[in-house]
Amino acid sequence: MDISRKLGILVFFGIPVIVGGGVVYALWGSYVAVAVFEILLAVVAVGVVAGK
Repeated sequence: MDISRKLGILVFFGIPVIVGGGVVYALWGSYVAVAVFEILLAVVAVGVVAGK
């Protein structure tokens, strides 16, 4: 997998971080929950990029 594809995948994961972070904060009202959500998404994104 070339570098442009890897960067594209990471940018694609940026959208759920922004929108999902807002949704998580609206539902739970806690920045800790947002941090956990974003860490989980980062782990998945790194796994997807490093897996191929």
